Formats: sequence, C-alpha cells, structure tokens
Amino acid sequence: MMVLQWIDADTARTRLNQWGSGERPFFFLTDYAHQRWLVEDADSLPQDEILIAFPSFSNINHEATEPVPFTWQPHPITADEYRKKFEIIHRNMLAGNSYLANLTCRIPLETSLTLRDIFMRARARYRLWIKDELVCFSPESFVRIDNGIISSYPMKGTISCSVPHAGQTLLDDRKEAAEHATIVDLIRNDLSRVANHVTVSRYRYVERLETCNGAILQTSSEITGQLSADYRRHIGDILMAQLPAGSITGAPKKKTVEIIREAEGYDRGFYTGVAGICCRGQMDSCVLIRFIDNENGKLFFKAGGGITAMSDWQKEYQEIKEKTYVPFC
Repeated sequence: MMVLQWIDADTARTRLNQWGSGERPFFFLTDYAHQRWLVEDADSLPQDEILIAFPSFSNINHEATEPVPFTWQPHPITADEYRKKFEIIHRNMLAGNSYLANLTCRIPLETSLTLRDIFMRARARYRLWIKDELVCFSPESFVRIDNGIISSYPMKGTISCSVPHAGQTLLDDRKEAAEHATIVDLIRNDLSRVANHVTVSRYRYVERLETCNGAILQTSSEITGQLSADYRRHIGDILMAQLPAGSITGAPKKKTVEIIREAEGYDRGFYTGVAGICCRGQMDSCVLIRFIDNENGKLFFKAGGGITAMSDWQKEYQEIKEKTYVPFC
C-alpha cells in the first residue's frame, strides 16, 4: 500500500516541472511556509490516508447525503486578545510598513463530528481530508491553468446575509473595496512574473455560501494572463512564483509576512497553504482556508480576515467568528 511521502521544496519543484508535461493526473499540496510538500500520482493516493474532492478530480466513492445532528462549539479568542493582535498590524500600517495584512486566529473547537465526517458532509468547491491531520472545505480558487491561460481568483470581502441589503452593503463598503483593490493589484503583479498580457477579467463579483451559521456573501475577482508556449515544463516554477498566496498574506508581501508572524503568534502549518490537481498542462488549485486541524488530539479551526488602515477591530473580530462554520446544517 502506498505511503504518503513528504518532500522538500527543491524536490517538489523538480517533480512538478517533470510531471507537468506528463499525461497522468498528479496531486500537490504545500504548507503556508511552502517547505513541506506532497506531490503524488493522483490515481494512486490511498483513500484511507487522504481524500480529495475538487471540481476536476475526486477519489471518493460516494457522498454523504443523510443529515445528522451534531454539536458545534468554537471557543474564539477574547475580544481583548484579538484587539492586541490587531493593534500590532495597525501600528505597522501607520508606520508605512504594510497597507494590507491577513490576520488569522487559531480557535479551539469542540464538535461531535470527526474530521472525516466534516469532509464527507461539507458542500464546498474544494475539499481535502488527511487522516488524523486536517480537513479543509475551501471556497477559494488559487491558480488555474487552461490551454496556456493562467488565472487567479483572490477572495476578499465577507458579509452575513442577515444584514439588510447585504450584497449592496458589501459592494459599497469603502474598507472592503480598498482591501479588494489592493489584493487584486498584488495578484496581478504576481502573475506578471510568469505570464504576459495580465488583465482583470472580472472585478468584485459576489458569491453566496451556505453555512451552519447562516448564509454569507463574499467578493472575488478574476485575473488572467498568457503563459509561454513551453509552460508545461515549468509548472513548478510557475506555481512557486505565486507563493505564498497574496490573499492570505498582504502587501507588500515579504514585509507583511513578517508582521503577521509577530501578530499571530502561532505556526499556521497547512492552513493557508495550497493544494491542487494538474494533468496534461491543466491545473486547478485552491487556497487552504475554512480549515480545521488536529493538534495532539485537540481540534482547532483557523480563520482570518484582511486588515487595512481603515479597519475597525470590532468588525474584524466579528468577521472571524462568522467564518468559524461548516458548510452544512
């Protein structure tokens, strides 16, 4: 039986570049620090160790359909604890060190559901389960490649559907608009490192997500570019040039990563890393958000949101709590 083999970034880059020209689908996964990698033949993944359900690939035999009662009790950090983390970010913004930062939190979780239960019942664009480690039910695409066109889909801006006129309120929010414009500009620059003719194809479109806490709306954009004719031999180079994902770090990226490391005070691990499927030069990948992991037998839900100089810490704290959900009832 196949055993998952974790590899370093250099080995992963070489394997991705070699396999990008192949005819068989392969799966890749990396942590936030893009130091720990899995690059494996997708059809050979052991189902007792890892389950995947992406739009372009799945290794599950059936979906769970029957609703079951369950308990769900997150224990968010206190408002005061969050405010202290927020102030580290905000202080750096006032000093001109960053103008967008994604601040995340590690939230203890009590639930009657197992990680595998959550995977099987979640309704999300991208789902991933690794035995005894994590489950992810992400709505956010990272990078797609289709016939030489590379696309990225940063997701920024969230509001509860319980807010009157939620969609228009979200689109009219100056802070959310500024945050979204900044991340689109960052992703456009990232894509320009590997592609030509980079353009914003769709800007701030709204999507609805159903959760156990009620529906929410989120805004995304689509940025596209043209890869070189021999791009299949450089899949690893292309992917690594985009890491870490701009939507879960900030701008300027390098300095902001340092700032959020200080503010967060924990190791993100695979949370906000990237996973994807590639076959015959076609790629579909996601950012690992909406994420729960197992640390020494205890579950932690990890959630975050974008901070700008216009952010109100109380609203950001509320957004963190709204994101601590499972996409089923």
